[in-house]
Amino acid sequence: MSTVKLVEYEDAGAEVKAVYDDIRQVRQTDFINNFWKALANYPATLERVWSAGKEVMAPGEIDAVTKEMVYIAVSVANACEYCVHSHTSAAFGKGMSETQYGELLAVIALAQQNNGLASGMQVPVDEVFLKE
Repeated sequence: MSTVKLVEYEDAGAEVKAVYDDIRQVRQTDFINNFWKALANYPATLERVWSAGKEVMAPGEIDAVTKEMVYIAVSVANACEYCVHSHTSAAFGKGMSETQYGELLAVIALAQQNNGLASGMQVPVDEVFLKE
């Protein structure tokens, strides 16, 4: 259960409506998901987070599917159920295949296992891995 109310478009103030309108325009959809509706309780935070997301997830040297896959991996590591579902859906929508998803899950599982082992044993970082 949410700890804040979800702000629907018709109940939003002008600042929030402007962000919602931008989300709809950028994503080419009428759908505003619950994450944005929750953040709408704090219009400045909504604007800041949306602006950062637009910038980071915009086309660049890393393709859109890879960006979504990285987001999924970090969301799994942070145990954010909402973000795992949201970004898995987005990745499939941007062209991620079932095979890629399976490989991604295998990489995430391997990284979690090996991170745990390396952290538990406090393995010192090899000098060759350190950037000068």
